[in-house]
Amino acid sequence: MPHVTPFIFPLSLPPSQPLLTVTYPQDGLWIIELHNGEDSRLTESLIDDAFKPALDIVEKHWNENRRNTPGNNQQGKTKRNGGEGALIIVGKRDQDKFFSNGFVYDSIKNNPGFFTDTANPLYARLLTYPIPTIAAVNGHCFAGGFMLALCCDYRVMTDGSRRRTWMCMNEVRFTSVHRGHCSLAAILDAKVSDPNVKRRIALEGHRFTPSEAHAAGIIDRLASCGGTGADLGTEGVLIEALKLAKEISGLPKEGVWGLIKTVLYRDCLQAVRLDAREHTSPLIPITAKL
Repeated sequence: MPHVTPFIFPLSLPPSQPLLTVTYPQDGLWIIELHNGEDSRLTESLIDDAFKPALDIVEKHWNENRRNTPGNNQQGKTKRNGGEGALIIVGKRDQDKFFSNGFVYDSIKNNPGFFTDTANPLYARLLTYPIPTIAAVNGHCFAGGFMLALCCDYRVMTDGSRRRTWMCMNEVRFTSVHRGHCSLAAILDAKVSDPNVKRRIALEGHRFTPSEAHAAGIIDRLASCGGTGADLGTEGVLIEALKLAKEISGLPKEGVWGLIKTVLYRDCLQAVRLDAREHTSPLIPITAKL
């Protein structure tokens, strides 16, 4: 992949066939827009060639800001105060139907390395990311997209006033088991405390409306998304996400935000790594008789 000069925004990745774009609209705030087709599928190329490098660039830029922004404390001594930061992840901005439609199942079911080398490292990266992350859920959020949103620290979703929108883990409706169920269950367990809600998500494949997701504690805030243009729905979600970002952007200033999350989600991270180790061989069909 050609060399990408860091800290020049907007930045589209990969450069040859962009699947996402990173912008820096204001100090201490980054936005990653997913635009892999209309429904932002989480393909191997999107994750490995675009998403992971984008997260690296945002973190490096944040660290550079921390190092190079001096200030003065009450004693008049030099103190660095440039550690403010937040990252918003949003689906394609010129539509309001999809945040992400998850993985392309046909392309991963026979790929034993997808979760080991691609999806699980992305989830672990977000779970331990050093600045607050906000999923701006601007449309349907299914399967792997649901897990992506859960791995973020906060979730803001359209209120559904413009069009029907759902969050759903629909793996229970598949006829085959894929290799990521250990990690997906661990993430769900770490991020959703109510056992009844977990049952509805994992075992029933319930389609949560925005109001249901908010009432269940899956979503932190709902965004008012009136208007007639498709872009207005997404921009409404981004406006609410930006408000939240400003409120929480000071939390990583001391550099311990990611460290605390590493401890907080220790069991989940161990399960994600175990999932990677245990699912490197082809799946055995579930045909055993009791």
